[in-house]
Amino acid sequence: MITLKSKREIALMAKSGSLLAEVHQNLRNFIKSGITTWDIEVFVRNYIESHGGVAAQIGFEGYEYATCISVNDEICHGFPKQQVLKNGDLVKVDMCVELNGEMSDSCWAYVVGEATPKVLNLINVTKKALYIGIEQAQVGNRTGDIGHAIQTYVESEGYSVVRDFIAHGIGPTIHEDPLFAHYGEAGKGIRLKEGMTITIEPMVNIGTWQMEMEPNGWEAKTKDGSLSCQYEHSLAITKEGPVILTSQGEEGAY
Repeated sequence: MITLKSKREIALMAKSGSLLAEVHQNLRNFIKSGITTWDIEVFVRNYIESHGGVAAQIGFEGYEYATCISVNDEICHGFPKQQVLKNGDLVKVDMCVELNGEMSDSCWAYVVGEATPKVLNLINVTKKALYIGIEQAQVGNRTGDIGHAIQTYVESEGYSVVRDFIAHGIGPTIHEDPLFAHYGEAGKGIRLKEGMTITIEPMVNIGTWQMEMEPNGWEAKTKDGSLSCQYEHSLAITKEGPVILTSQGEEGAY
């Protein structure tokens, strides 16, 4: 069932999103060569809890951590562990925050040290794909318009869009209807209505879109070992256009 949120509920979700955005802003300086992905997990969990929030991924469908941390060819749902980060690693940190009962969800990508032109271009394309998708999140459009716009742009840049993981509604729980892909046909899918709150979270690979699952049933990697990147925002559908609830405040990077 799709729930339509009131302006009051959206405002509360934005407060949750603001806390989540603060975590990502602080990770910009925290992530560096020599730390482990477990260090990131501890930092994120402590920051959320010390600011009155709940790390909502813990316990969700049996997941045990506050973060999903996926490095290089890991697409998503990577477990934080004693993995030491090195210069040039591409690190994607995904998390959900509950604050005063309201949810937010956002993933951001970071490069450890200096980014090679190869990594930098993948990052830029993935981030732009996110905002191209957000531009389609208008009252009266359909979810297929979002996926089609993302796929068309990403493939025009020579990359591929992951097909096994999808965007979703958010609130009152982490995963709500509508569920929709980051590829597909324009004019298809669920029609967007004022008050919907959704995530858009394209995962973009340098090589094939196909993936392989690790034996733990959570962690996904690219089938060909190529690099993968992800960006995600939570947003509200309003008459005035999409409102990003996890904004980091910097145009084109928020």
